[in-house]
Parts: sequence; C-alpha cells; structure tokens
Amino acid sequence: MTLVKICGLTTLDDTLDAIELGADYLGFNFYPDSPRFIDYELADRIFQEIPGNIPKVGVFVNEDLDKVLDLAMELGLDMLQFHGDETPESLNALGRPWYKAFRLRDMADVAEIPKYDGDWILVDADSDKAYGGTGLTAHWDLVHAADKFGKKVILAGGLNPDNVAVAIATVKPFMVDVASGVESSPGKKDRHKMEVFISKAKSALVRIK
Repeated sequence: MTLVKICGLTTLDDTLDAIELGADYLGFNFYPDSPRFIDYELADRIFQEIPGNIPKVGVFVNEDLDKVLDLAMELGLDMLQFHGDETPESLNALGRPWYKAFRLRDMADVAEIPKYDGDWILVDADSDKAYGGTGLTAHWDLVHAADKFGKKVILAGGLNPDNVAVAIATVKPFMVDVASGVESSPGKKDRHKMEVFISKAKSALVRIK
C-alpha cells in the first residue's frame, strides 16, 4: 500500500484531522517564504499534542544546516526534507535521516540523484516561481527514469483527490506527498479533501517489492 504524507500543516486541528484520517507522515514547512510556513513555537505546541508514533518531517530550503540540526533535535523531527539547492557534500554528512527533493526538468536533473546518499528521494514539479507547493504536476516520465537508482520515490507536485489514484498506478511511488491539493486556502487544509485523497491513495494500488 502506498504511504501518504500530508505536508504544509499549520494548525493543530488540521494535524489531528490528518492523523485521524490515516496519514502516515506529517510535513511541517520551516521555510519562511512559504505560505505554509510554521514557526518553531507553534510547531512545538502542536507536537506536544499529537502522538509520538506519527513521523514528523521538517521541510527546509537552503537553511543553515547547523540550525536545521538544532531544530530537529529540539522538536524531535523524525525526518528532514531538503527542498532547495543543497549540495550532496553538505547533506551526505548529516547524522540524521533525510531526503532530497528534486524538481525534475530533464535527464540532466535525473543524473544528479545518485550523488545524494539518502535512501529516499522526493520528485516534485519544476517551477521558477517557488521551491514547492505550486500545484503543478511533476513530470511522471522522468520519475520512471529516477526510479532506476534504487531509492524509494516520494511523488509530489499537483496531486489531488481526482488524480492521485492515476498517479500511483502510473508511477508506483513508495509514498505520495500532498499540500495544496487538499487545501481550502494556502496553509489551511480541507478535511473532506484529505479524507478522499487518503482513501483513494491507500486503495489505488498494492505494491509488492
């Protein structure tokens, strides 16, 4: 069964809804320029109110890595997602679980993937306007090319309740990641959309690897 990550959570109510509806991973965006930005104090309050067995992913864009590691330790983040222009040299030496997001435009971008040591990769839509959360759809044909490196693929970019089943059947990702596709406005989740998205994602395909 494909796992589901609800990303860009900014409120306790939305976070509790995501957990109740069956999300496997929770994503919190610490990039100040994102409409889904959450500050340390609010994240800390939310984390104190949710079960500790639901993995929490911190999303960072070109942030100082010492600051990232300090925040990860203080908040108890389970996974770090790097969505900017971080180099392999900077990430491969980290001592915490992490993965890199790739905005694939062509095969030259695909060729960068094996330089990163992480076991997972996230594939998002390419956009000159933002580092993610644009609602644009990723290039699914390039995702197939990325799959050859033996890393678990997280598919993001333009997913919503209407297309997630087709996306999973086409790409066969390890996990799907959604933010804008289950929102009523940037940073505010729509419970019904989350419910339908998670239900369709989990029933779309049973994977055997």
